[in-house]
Amino acid sequence: MQIMRKGKAFTLIELLVVISIIALLIAILLPTLQRAKRQAKAVVCQSNLHQWGLMFSMYTVDNNGYFHNGDISDWKHLWMEALWPYYRYSRDICICPMTTKRSFNPQGEGNELGGTFTTWSVFTGKYEWDREGFFGSYGINGWTRNPPPDIDAQYHGNFTTKNNWRRVDVKDAAYVPLFLDCRWPDGWMDHNLEPPEYEDQITWVRFCINRHNSHVNGVFLDRSVRKVGLKELWTLKWHREFDTAGPWTKAGGALPEDWPHWMRGFKDY
Repeated sequence: MQIMRKGKAFTLIELLVVISIIALLIAILLPTLQRAKRQAKAVVCQSNLHQWGLMFSMYTVDNNGYFHNGDISDWKHLWMEALWPYYRYSRDICICPMTTKRSFNPQGEGNELGGTFTTWSVFTGKYEWDREGFFGSYGINGWTRNPPPDIDAQYHGNFTTKNNWRRVDVKDAAYVPLFLDCRWPDGWMDHNLEPPEYEDQITWVRFCINRHNSHVNGVFLDRSVRKVGLKELWTLKWHREFDTAGPWTKAGGALPEDWPHWMRGFKDY
């Protein structure tokens, strides 16, 4: 006769030990996995910006070296419309993968500013175009446009277009930002502009958003793509008369305690 032997079962203590080890491993690995995920998204973001650099380059080649009109009095002259033939079949590159929420109204009414992790939206139904609107999470340096000079007084105020970079072939192009993470389709930086008092505050400094761990990504006029520190924004050559050693730089005497609390721990430039 065959005798059946009862197998040895795990004790409660052994089960608790195993569960504790698994929980510890998860706690150790989770931050690493999250960091790897953020890094992967940053790589995709930079890849998107590389494609935008190519498209802006193609546009200027097709237009005798000049940028688009960019007249803010008429949406049809903005980069979204000017470059439409180059990206119409790949609209995914309009969005940084860190922006998980799309602020898009299918009714096509109103415009919405984006945020650190949300897209902006521009609705164009009233113009009777062949699309419902534009949305994205990148914005152009407003000084890289070629509008007629007579629109200054009416539409730009202090942002006179005499300081614009109108062509792509300029000196020190690697220091001139073209297209970056942004809360709106465009932005105008000036060396005297103060940083946002709190994170996600709506100001003229539309590129100062903590999207990539105290950085944004950007493509420059020479088509190079790289991370840009949020404080570094004040050291780039945004327009012809921009002071890269202005009051918000180390060269201009800015101290860490001069910055808003949410930015004080970021790298100084």
